[in-house]
Amino acid sequence: MRSGIIAVIGRANAGKSTLVNVLVGEKVSIVSPKPQTTRNAIMGVLTEDGCQLVFVDTPGLYKSSNKLTDIMMKTADDASKDVDFILYVHDGHGGLSDADIALIKKYANGKIPAAIAYTKIDIMPKERIAADVKELYENGIRADVFPVSARKGTNLKKLKKFLAEAMPEGDKVIADDIVSDKSEKFMIAEIMREKILLKFDDEVPHGIAIVVNKFERQENGVYDINLDIVCEKPNHKAILIGKGGRAIKEVSSFAREGMEKFLDAKVFLTTYVRVEEDWRNKTGLIKDLVII
Repeated sequence: MRSGIIAVIGRANAGKSTLVNVLVGEKVSIVSPKPQTTRNAIMGVLTEDGCQLVFVDTPGLYKSSNKLTDIMMKTADDASKDVDFILYVHDGHGGLSDADIALIKKYANGKIPAAIAYTKIDIMPKERIAADVKELYENGIRADVFPVSARKGTNLKKLKKFLAEAMPEGDKVIADDIVSDKSEKFMIAEIMREKILLKFDDEVPHGIAIVVNKFERQENGVYDINLDIVCEKPNHKAILIGKGGRAIKEVSSFAREGMEKFLDAKVFLTTYVRVEEDWRNKTGLIKDLVII
């Protein structure tokens, strides 16, 4: 039996969460086209005959702009230290800059074994792949590079096989029936945040936190969920609610569908919007509003 913990590290919006979800075969992390979608280190577990891969999906490496992003960057850095392997995820479609090379060197050229998942190859010129791999090698990066597409499934079996063979021999780290370390309540909050990320422009979603006030399953099997959408500014509250409450109704309906799919049950969802000004720069409020 081979098993181990793999830290999934990379820049914001490189495709880490999508890759982990596809490799695990379950949705353990929310996804959106926007950076900073993942705020927590979220574990996804793949258990197959002869191997167990425990992926730790981390917040994207991002230039710090407030105390919340400071905490997120520390979360990502800490996750890369006490693991068996590092899978550095690079957005191939986004090109390869000097800053990218420096980050890859930091995480893929250390004492912990590492490989590079070069993602989004389905939306980029194929000839660029070989050129970028050559540039990585010329800059002293010796980690194996796997050009992959999570959306198309390209080379994922090859990557999974490589990772399984790279794990140390030993007992399973996690019980067979567990696919994530996060609770249903946590995932409900994340589903709400995901739908807000997908619906609204960049300025609003990054200042959003979700507080679940009530999460109960009734005798008839219906989940009664009551949550607050916390934003930073009064004008953001107005945008979230929308004219005549149209925006909040639409995003809540969108979220409820996602929750019902996740829970495999009907959901009665009640949402409120409240303002906590500049909460991302207030450590006490961050601890109250965001589980990291």
